[in-house]
Amino acid sequence: MAAPKKGRSASAQSKPGRSLALILIAIAALTGGMFASGHTTPRLGIDLAGGTSITLQAVPEPGQESAINKTNMDTAVDIMNRRVNGLGVSETEVQTQGTRNIIVNIPKGTNSEEARQQVGTTAKLYFRPVIATEVSGAAATASPSPSASGSPSSKATDKATSSASPSGSSTPSATATSQGRAVTDALKADSTPSPSGSASGSASATPSPSGSADAAAAKLQAQYAALDCTKATDRADAGKGSKPEDTTLACGKNSQNQWQKYVLGPAQVDGTDVKKAQAIFNTQTAAGWTVTMDFTSKGAKKFADVTGQLAKQQAPQNQFAIVLDGDVVSDPYVSQALTGGNAEISGSFDQAEAQSLANMLSYGALPLTFKEASVTTVTAALGGDQLHAGLIAGAIGLALVVIYLVFYYRGLSLIAIASLLVSAVLTYVIMALLGPTIHFALNLPAVCGAIVAIGITADSFIVFFERIRDEIREGRTLRPAVERAWPRARRTILVSDFVSFLAAAVLFIVTVGKVQGFAFTLGLTTLLDVVVVFLFTKPLMTILARRKFFSNGHSWSGLDPKRLGAKPPLRGTRRPSAPAETKEA
Repeated sequence: MAAPKKGRSASAQSKPGRSLALILIAIAALTGGMFASGHTTPRLGIDLAGGTSITLQAVPEPGQESAINKTNMDTAVDIMNRRVNGLGVSETEVQTQGTRNIIVNIPKGTNSEEARQQVGTTAKLYFRPVIATEVSGAAATASPSPSASGSPSSKATDKATSSASPSGSSTPSATATSQGRAVTDALKADSTPSPSGSASGSASATPSPSGSADAAAAKLQAQYAALDCTKATDRADAGKGSKPEDTTLACGKNSQNQWQKYVLGPAQVDGTDVKKAQAIFNTQTAAGWTVTMDFTSKGAKKFADVTGQLAKQQAPQNQFAIVLDGDVVSDPYVSQALTGGNAEISGSFDQAEAQSLANMLSYGALPLTFKEASVTTVTAALGGDQLHAGLIAGAIGLALVVIYLVFYYRGLSLIAIASLLVSAVLTYVIMALLGPTIHFALNLPAVCGAIVAIGITADSFIVFFERIRDEIREGRTLRPAVERAWPRARRTILVSDFVSFLAAAVLFIVTVGKVQGFAFTLGLTTLLDVVVVFLFTKPLMTILARRKFFSNGHSWSGLDPKRLGAKPPLRGTRRPSAPAETKEA
């Protein structure tokens, strides 16, 4: 019975090199991956790298003050988070402050400026029929007879059908008289002259009395005549407060980079009907970067009805305007119904603009309108000073731990220090790799979590070393003492690390912002502690137990039986012989 146990023990002790080789290969592979990826340092958060802090204030639409509520604010935060995460921005924080404000912290780095533009953009998308349009401002005097071709985009395409009619350069001119008549007719009719039978039904309205319609038409026509889209104030006021079912005014830039003004009918399709949007480079035409949209089944039917009705109209009423947050980004014309459930927005987009528009359309519109209440540039100076102070504190703590280990454990301290170095290398390399993979960013709380982990790791070594010493005090030699101490030390280490990891996981789940950085780092280093103790510390201890310096109990080994008060070996004790008188008796 005893022989098999001894054989298995000897076999187990003879293979610690495999564990050491495994962890060293893992370190080499991770380090190689770090250098191959080009990310040799961890990403830094806003407190260490600097960046921009934006305060967005919710602005109620006229008569909709009750829309600013907790549900809509939380929805806005969720959409903003998805938008900036879609750009791969590291450690961008989006959180509410009070009942009307949202704070957005964007660290300095790639795409951070783009993220700033996206978080506050409402991205309300509408497809509206064009009633009238002309070049606005000074350019209008040079073009007294504006044509519908002077628009942001001149074509609507459908992936499932042939393209719409070619360039609009030969489109008949829309004079001021015909435009005025179109405005009047649009307001008098039960619906707009374009898609009266659209599936949305938003254009339907109770017919107004002739006098009321004439007054409304005269007012809108006067506003249209006075609108100067070259002025920022006019662009901001154009269509302000209008609802999707209203006829409204809007501005946009045409293909000649001139400001164009519009009278637009009620919205027939909106952004909720878009299922997916993506930016592509159109190699088949000269359109360059475009945004393709896939509609939902309901949206596809609406779009087919709208384009079918528009195709029957004369210019410019055969155009529909794609309106994003009140601005016309494109106004293609159609010559046939587009029934494929796809559409393409083309214009003077570069890659960044096309991707930005596709990103906003994909993640949906914000339920509220926001304005920038304040924009603050956060420098890394304060965070750098705090990091410097934190690193000094960490170095002092580490030095005290090393001094204690050397003073109390002597030779065993070499194992502990080597294990700490391995843990530090693994932590650094993994943090560097997590930056480009999951966009992990190192902030001050995360640094604190790494410093706290020094104590957790050192505690595991102390538990193991004390178990070995207990076995030596019982009179066992070092090699059997290591093997007998390990099972009991292993249980204690696993329970301790499980409690630490559980605390880190709960903290990560129930908190937001920078505190999650602390919890994530604490959980990561706790897992690495288990890996290092099992694959490095224990195998290294097994190998060193075969060396005379440790196995003979040198006074500087930390395992001197005399200093530990060890009992005499069990095999060296004998029972005293019985007295002679007793034997005779």
